[in-house]
Amino acid sequence: MKLTQLLLIAGLLAISATSQSRAQTVEAPPAGQAPTPVTASNAAKGPKAEPRLALDARPLKLGGVLKAASVWQAYKTRFISDQGRVIDTGNNLISHSEGQGYAMLLAVAANDHATFERVWGWTRANMMVRDDELIAWRWEPHKRPAVADMNNASDGDILIAWALAEAAELWDDAAYSTAGRRIAVEVARKLVLFKTPRGAILLPAVTGFHADDRPDGPVVNLSYYVFPAFARLPIVAPEVDWAGLTQTGLDLLDATRTAPLALPPDWMSLKDGKVAPAAGFPPQFSYNAVRVPLYLAWAGIGEREQYAPFMAMVARTRGALAIVDVATAKDISAFGESGIGAIGALVACVFEGAKTPREMLASHADENYYPATLHMLALIATQMRYASCLRN
Repeated sequence: MKLTQLLLIAGLLAISATSQSRAQTVEAPPAGQAPTPVTASNAAKGPKAEPRLALDARPLKLGGVLKAASVWQAYKTRFISDQGRVIDTGNNLISHSEGQGYAMLLAVAANDHATFERVWGWTRANMMVRDDELIAWRWEPHKRPAVADMNNASDGDILIAWALAEAAELWDDAAYSTAGRRIAVEVARKLVLFKTPRGAILLPAVTGFHADDRPDGPVVNLSYYVFPAFARLPIVAPEVDWAGLTQTGLDLLDATRTAPLALPPDWMSLKDGKVAPAAGFPPQFSYNAVRVPLYLAWAGIGEREQYAPFMAMVARTRGALAIVDVATAKDISAFGESGIGAIGALVACVFEGAKTPREMLASHADENYYPATLHMLALIATQMRYASCLRN
């Protein structure tokens, strides 16, 4: 995706050396007014002259916000089966809890009750096979049993619980609310460590990532901190400290910025409260961590210095984004498909009020499930919170 209008003068990437509250949000501009763009003249004045981000952290309803019927129809046709299984076309045609959750969220955003019910019904029948309320993380069509690994994935659980909470509100269905609550409470009970040196820690799964499971544990994945979900899950589970999880996620992001423009790794060890890339995983900002700026912007939270590393990458890659070795800060490669670049467009919108490229409003037949999904989510986030960045 070409975003030549996003090229920045080097001086635009200066960031403030201090911050106020890590979880502080800033006021949005008046309705209809675009955020102040960064220019060479105001950037040259130093950090104090930098415009504030146009963020708005109000918990907003998801129902019906997607205004792109043709894009949604194309997505359904390519990735959702008649039975409601979401097909990962880039990963041996498997299904996973993350994909089911994303499709349920997209259906709510599109106000498509029939598709939501179909996806939720298939998920319930085929992936809720554990002896608790959590969802098995992977379903493989060419294997028997199709669910060979009974472990869960906390991001999938959170996405599904969030989708159910939004569906209950949009379609006034108490059954969705009850199901969402059961999953959300189970996430809090089995996957959140509330008292650690780093605050409330979200484990990626019930097994495999705790300090008891591995020498460098606990290990977390920052992209599993689905910030916009944490703002809305109080609908079904108000007793859970979702705000604490948000704060920890922001604190962890700060801890990975060992240099001003350093990026978070996909997987990080929190052994003894210290942050480092986790053993056994490439020390890379890659297909997982690329969702971090998406979730920040979608929730309307964060500060300028927290977005600055992502904006620097947008400028460096002309919006395509890149897989980065976090140990050397060197780009390894660009992401292979353009849909991920929609996150770059969202970051540029938040950071400098840049208009989204026209490709943002179109589907791309050559995209696989994951980049196409991130494209859809970035579009929804823009339509929900940053309408001033959309082209007329």
